[in-house]
Amino acid sequence: MDPFLRAAIEEAERSLSEGGIPIGSVLVHSGTIAGRGHNRRVQKGSAILHGEMDAIENAGRRSAAFYRECTLYTTLSPCAMCSGAIILYGIPRVVIGENQSFMGEEQWLSDHGVEIEIIQDPACIKLMREFVENQPSLWSEDIGV
Repeated sequence: MDPFLRAAIEEAERSLSEGGIPIGSVLVHSGTIAGRGHNRRVQKGSAILHGEMDAIENAGRRSAAFYRECTLYTTLSPCAMCSGAIILYGIPRVVIGENQSFMGEEQWLSDHGVEIEIIQDPACIKLMREFVENQPSLWSEDIGV
């Protein structure tokens, strides 16, 4: 398994262990993790702290050139909010662990020049399927349903 996707999965597992939603992400620059994060909406009482947003936030303030050299790894297809941040910061590539549980804005990202790679990783799929089955109302809240 790709070590960066593995790191995103570790973040998702961390969120789940904290009572949160199991979605994790890492922002990679030049082969190094610059920021890692996980969905912390429940833990922080936040309306917007998705895994991708947390990873970008934890990378800290960076130049536009920095983001244009990054790849974002995420365990689940990015929602409209996270996709907007990807476009805003010019992140050119996104690796998605799975999109069977939720199909985000992949086409929109692609239409804006972002390279998308979808893995359909069994561990990502299992994490989300079990969570959606066990916490349907929390999942619905997270995706705005």
